[in-house]
Amino acid sequence: MERKKEIAKLINVLRRAARTAMQAQWTGGDRDAAAFCIRQYNRVLARLSELDPGVSAVFEPLPEDSSLMVAAMASRQLAAYYEDEVGRSRPWGGVYGAAFDSDSFKHFWQRCATDIEDLGEYIRESVEAWAREHRAASDAPDEDAREDAAPEDDGA
Repeated sequence: MERKKEIAKLINVLRRAARTAMQAQWTGGDRDAAAFCIRQYNRVLARLSELDPGVSAVFEPLPEDSSLMVAAMASRQLAAYYEDEVGRSRPWGGVYGAAFDSDSFKHFWQRCATDIEDLGEYIRESVEAWAREHRAASDAPDEDAREDAAPEDDGA
């Protein structure tokens, strides 16, 4: 495979791994998820080191006991190292085909950025609690199901 094309594919893996690691961290991912993300990061780094020996002067493999957050950070930083070569990640335009007028967005961002940053901060702070509530609700027995399963008393 052509070097540039393979690097682009590996960077896509890193970007998705970072996103997945963050989601797993937010939703209370277990050690298996962390171990997988770390092994994946280390394999991608090893392959990139074969294709570009200079990368190993800047990045090193993650220890096996690293957290999901560390795996996400390392994946994002390694992907950023190749940004000049493969371009920035464009999840909305690249994945969903969405397009927008950059001038309109710039104007919108200048007016509303603080509000959006506040919303983003609130979401980041709340995700873990929402995930705990969701897990607790899914683990709790369903009251309606118990009532439906109870035999009806016809008075006879």
